[in-house]
Amino acid sequence: MLDRFYPVVPDADWVTRLVSVGTRLIQLRIKDQPDDEIRRQVRQAKLACAASGAQLIVNDHWQAAIDEGCDYVHLGQEDLLDADIKALRKAGLSIGVSTHDHAELEKGLAVDPDYVALGPIYPTKLKQMPWAPQGVERLAEWKRLIGKRPLVAIGGLTLDRALLCLAGGADSAAVVGDVVNHADPLGQARAWITATRGVS
Repeated sequence: MLDRFYPVVPDADWVTRLVSVGTRLIQLRIKDQPDDEIRRQVRQAKLACAASGAQLIVNDHWQAAIDEGCDYVHLGQEDLLDADIKALRKAGLSIGVSTHDHAELEKGLAVDPDYVALGPIYPTKLKQMPWAPQGVERLAEWKRLIGKRPLVAIGGLTLDRALLCLAGGADSAAVVGDVVNHADPLGQARAWITATRGVS
């Protein structure tokens, strides 16, 4: 079962900082780095998570995740085309997938994922999105369509919005900006942990 608080961070130092305050689930999403640096950071993040009893999820870099002995990857739709799903399963890795519409959900479910993410739920400033915000209402529909798999809400989440998503059917709330861009990111992470783990 995924933790309800699911921060997505840009490097291994962020992983180390956030697991130190009680984060149990964290995604390492490294962009535009050479392969050896990606592997170094995956290794560092894995060690930090192992020391804290946290679950590391590696975004996109599935071969590095296999080679470094990780146990979870998150694949976007483009990565689903390139990733060797058989190799991931043979190595014992669990897989999360991103979805933004019904066609992508169909592609994602075809790999029998261990969780499904839906987004953006709200408008997001982090990157240009070709999809309109999904809205909290879409979460209940996705939850019906994916069966017993955990559902992750992502996109434009603040803590108040995350609580609405969790009440609306999401099992976990993925957050980027509201933590990593916050003036007090560790304090904000603690606030998320306290509030989201209090949701029944």
